[in-house]
Amino acid sequence: MGPQNRVVCSLIFLLQALAELTENSEFYLPGDYLLGGLFTLHANVKGIVHLNYLQVPKCKEYEMKVLGYNLMQAMRFAVEEINNDSSLLPSVLLGYEMVDTCYLSNNVQPVLYFLSQDDYSLPIQEDYSHYVPRVVAVIGPDNSDSAITVAHFLSLFLLPQITYSAIIDELGDKSQFPAVLRTVPGADHQTEAMVQLMLHFRWNWIVVLASSDDYGRDNSQLLSERLAHHDICIAFQETLPAPQPNQIVTQQEQERLEAIVGKLLQSTARVVVVFSPDQALYNFFREVLRQNFTGAVWIASESWAIDPVLHDLTELQRTGTFLGIITQSVPIPGFSEFRVRRSQISRPKLKKSSQGATCNQECDTCLNTTESFNTILTLSGERVVYSVYSAVYAVAHALHNLLGCNQTSCHKEVVYPWQLLPEIRKVNFTLLDHQIFFNKQGDLSLHLEVIQWQWDLSQNPFQSVASYQPSKRQLKGIRNISWHTPDNMIPVSMCSKDCQPGQRKKPVGIHPCCFECIDCLPGTFLNRTIDEFDCQPCPSYEWSERKDTSCFKRRLAFLQWHEAPTIAVVMLAALGFLSTLAILIIFWRHFQTPMVRSAGGPMCFLMLTPLLMAYMVLPVYVGPPTVSTCLCRQAFFTLCFTVCISCITVRSFQIVCIFKMAKRLPQAYSYWVRYHGPYVFVAFITVLKMVIVGSSILATTTNPTGRSDPNDPKVMILSCNPNYHRLLLINTSLDLLLSVLGFGFAYTGKELPTNYNEAKFITFCMTFYFTSSVFLCTFMSVYDGVLVTILDLLVTVLNLLGISLGYFGPKCYMMLFYPERNTPAYFNSVIQGYTMGRN
Repeated sequence: MGPQNRVVCSLIFLLQALAELTENSEFYLPGDYLLGGLFTLHANVKGIVHLNYLQVPKCKEYEMKVLGYNLMQAMRFAVEEINNDSSLLPSVLLGYEMVDTCYLSNNVQPVLYFLSQDDYSLPIQEDYSHYVPRVVAVIGPDNSDSAITVAHFLSLFLLPQITYSAIIDELGDKSQFPAVLRTVPGADHQTEAMVQLMLHFRWNWIVVLASSDDYGRDNSQLLSERLAHHDICIAFQETLPAPQPNQIVTQQEQERLEAIVGKLLQSTARVVVVFSPDQALYNFFREVLRQNFTGAVWIASESWAIDPVLHDLTELQRTGTFLGIITQSVPIPGFSEFRVRRSQISRPKLKKSSQGATCNQECDTCLNTTESFNTILTLSGERVVYSVYSAVYAVAHALHNLLGCNQTSCHKEVVYPWQLLPEIRKVNFTLLDHQIFFNKQGDLSLHLEVIQWQWDLSQNPFQSVASYQPSKRQLKGIRNISWHTPDNMIPVSMCSKDCQPGQRKKPVGIHPCCFECIDCLPGTFLNRTIDEFDCQPCPSYEWSERKDTSCFKRRLAFLQWHEAPTIAVVMLAALGFLSTLAILIIFWRHFQTPMVRSAGGPMCFLMLTPLLMAYMVLPVYVGPPTVSTCLCRQAFFTLCFTVCISCITVRSFQIVCIFKMAKRLPQAYSYWVRYHGPYVFVAFITVLKMVIVGSSILATTTNPTGRSDPNDPKVMILSCNPNYHRLLLINTSLDLLLSVLGFGFAYTGKELPTNYNEAKFITFCMTFYFTSSVFLCTFMSVYDGVLVTILDLLVTVLNLLGISLGYFGPKCYMMLFYPERNTPAYFNSVIQGYTMGRN
């Protein structure tokens, strides 16, 4: 059958057992349509890969890549299963060709071979739309470096390449690699699963070891970027030396390995993430065992997470706990039996040569080696095998659609690679209860699993302990992990232990994971969701103790009705109100008597009315302050005092004028009487006081404010404004001046007739008001607390009592108990006696 009737699907696989697949030494199975394969079977193959003959040394247990052999058998199993299925590709048989790429060998020549025609030529053409290469699809290789090398060539021809293990994110770039598809999730998901695993167990201090190839560099860089967003720090990062093809460790490599393990021993990090192909790890773990490094949690990337050769080193179980990220296990019925069956085809006799027999001719040794791992491969659930199995089926389903197959036949026609590629992208079918389709990045969204290594061969050596869903980017179901620690405690890997609640972190060094814990001071708290390194201050109306994680509301302090000082002052104010009301009534009933006239006549009522009003609104001092109560305190009370004191002052001045200045300045006295000088003076002083009070209110605020008690910060003292004592001093400045003037006039008229001599009463009132106001302002400037409000109320009440009782009390006493002295005749006699005495 001509080359135009062949479909070749190339697989990059291990070739230890290829001799059993054919009757001769050629690695070619004929069929109506041919599949070819690239596999890595051996790490020690030397030289260039030949097309029809691969010279492989005799197999040794740790030289053979067992997983590669397992994947090769999965390829064979899938092809035979499809060929035996009459419904998928009826009347069409698939063939395959396999090439060993080796771990460090050249991948270019096999790719050129796949792209060539039957005559091994690759012609230069202007248009390759109708060019028919040897193959139309490639499955593999397994590692990222080889996959990228192959992809650079195959993408030029749009030759479909389905890799089953290379997870490097670079392959997801469809502008660079349009022909690459993957039956595994990309490195982004593997890294995300690792990060979520660390976050779950609160590991924030880790070590990263990476191979020196693109796989190690790119994946470690991707992990570093992810960790930076989650406050997980890398204690140090090292590059593992690349192994020699013969696995012999050079002196330089040995020194490098010793240095890396030495740093592990010195580090406090106990979680080690390793991105490396398995071949680079054999010598490393031997050095780990030699230096007896134990107590670590090893997190394996998919490249070695289920490597049976490493797992066969049972001494590794004393180094710690091994966890790995790998695709989910999908058992393939009948595959375990297929893998170990021996070919019954008779082989030609060996032709001895000077080079000796090769593994291609004597493969029984290789088969014996792989059979020794059969138990591990079977118990592990045939992991990764499903990725190869599904890749073969994806090509088969794409061929089914491209060839227009029905239940009985397919159209036999030339299949061009660029035609097959979009068909593979569009496949959507169910395989072993799993939906197979490729996303926009060309990846198959299979679930990932976190597995733990077990060394009890009676159970699964790679036990699943968690699952990760790429579609939801979520790790869930973490369970049944058996740790290497005493009492199966979760290992701790932190540069610094977690701070206690209410303690902030003080960075130490360059890593944010290394810090000291410092208590938050009183009045501050720590909100870790906002900032773990700074304590936030509490709002002004709240407080916190040392090491608090939140603030509590301060206890509001203000003058309350049920308190003893309030009750005492209110009773005193009630006494003052009743006595002032009684004085008002007495003065009203004796309005036409000389005693009332000598006290000021109608001006007495101008004084008594504000006093009564001041007594009535004294409750504004009790309870939480508000805007209205603060206005009453700052404006109403001071106006009442100003009216009273201005009346007393003008009354003192008027008495002095009558007896001492009328004779000296008669014209001025006449103007004073004619234009109602006392009332004009009181009105002027009142207006002036209103201007002062209004200006002070506009300059500040009347809104009540709170300030902490200096003796008890848990208490918030409510007051009218923070500058209340200053405003009080400004508002009372005019009253203090009037009190000084009243005191002066009273002292000047101390020799006046007895009935008109009010000097001692006015002196008492003015002196008490002056001293109490100065004392109150001084006390407010040095002390904050509820006592200020109590003292302010008490001074206000005492000043009101001083005016009502000190000035009007003696007059009432004379009118009630000495009525004979409240007659015009008595007053005239007193004035005549004073005049005669002066003369």
